[in-house]
Amino acid sequence: MAPRVPRLPKAKPTEIFCISAAGVGVLAPLYMAMPGAEERMARQTTKWAPRWERNINYFTNPAERTAQRIEPPIAKAVKKLDERLPLERMAKGMERGIQKSIARFSGPKPSET
Repeated sequence: MAPRVPRLPKAKPTEIFCISAAGVGVLAPLYMAMPGAEERMARQTTKWAPRWERNINYFTNPAERTAQRIEPPIAKAVKKLDERLPLERMAKGMERGIQKSIARFSGPKPSET
């Protein structure tokens, strides 16, 4: 009887995306290091750029409209959040702590005579 190998679970879309991004991140520099890569990239760019420019127009107008529509509520929420958070006081406290640490580790200053 053949040994039973457990089945792997189906990969989720996020796993596929992460593995694909890792593959591109590893293989793209290797591809660009090969001789003649710049010429091949230039040839592919001249071939595909007009198609990409045509297709991107399907997305630019809706994306611009969406950005214009959601910008005011987001700006309002950010303004509210800025008013509620004690960022300035936290920044000053952090600066004091950094200065104290620098003073503590730098040692006493030599007296100038």
